[in-house]
Amino acid sequence: MRDAVRAVVSSGREVVVATGRSLVATLPVLDQLSLLHGYAVTSNGAVTIRLDPALPQGYEVVDAVVFDPAPALRVLREQLPNAVYAVEDLGLGFRLTAPFPDGELIGTLTVTPFDDLLTQPVTRVVVRSPEHTPEDFLEIVERLGLHGGSYTVGWTAWLDIAPEGVSKAHGLRLVAERLGVAASEVLAVGDGRNDLEMFQWAGRAVAMGQAPPEVQAAADQVVASVDDDGLADVLEPLVAAGRGPVRDGSEDGDDQSHA
Repeated sequence: MRDAVRAVVSSGREVVVATGRSLVATLPVLDQLSLLHGYAVTSNGAVTIRLDPALPQGYEVVDAVVFDPAPALRVLREQLPNAVYAVEDLGLGFRLTAPFPDGELIGTLTVTPFDDLLTQPVTRVVVRSPEHTPEDFLEIVERLGLHGGSYTVGWTAWLDIAPEGVSKAHGLRLVAERLGVAASEVLAVGDGRNDLEMFQWAGRAVAMGQAPPEVQAAADQVVASVDDDGLADVLEPLVAAGRGPVRDGSEDGDDQSHA
């Protein structure tokens, strides 16, 4: 898969990683893929960065959308009093009410009282409740009629809240405008519910084999799973066809909560 991504870049196309991961969790993935130039969309579209090895950190934030997390957090805590809550500290990590399992969040993790999460605008909120299934979360969000944010349910008992109207499609739209690329020229590859808006926006949508049924149904094509290098199966024909207009806004290999 890494070889396929690098080959697409070498062919002259743009590869944009669009992910639910935080900024600090995305940077190691970009390093593994040798993506040093271009753009990346993180935090489910709330944060977009431009990559440039000449910059002090190797990137700059070109778009960061924030929102007031307090209304949604207060409502959710009434419904989910035993859940663990976290807000993203852009470029640093997370402030959270209790530790998450090792590896689920990356960066500086600061445990703090719940009320401290309500004090300032943030790019993203995470709610984790092991006693609930993804289907439970979907039902809760629909029943509560939450407003003021965009909501995505992950693979496990995990709920992401982004600023209202923000999704991967938001970030990719900004990148496409900067690159002079039409949505019809974008190939999007994903495997999670947080990819649905991206699929609707892109000219061609491809679902990985491990994607939930509703994600596969929203795609133009379904390929093999991540374990069987499904992304490489999508990208290699692009390289074989030679340089052309198709761009790739893709996500693969996210952690289980954001994939």
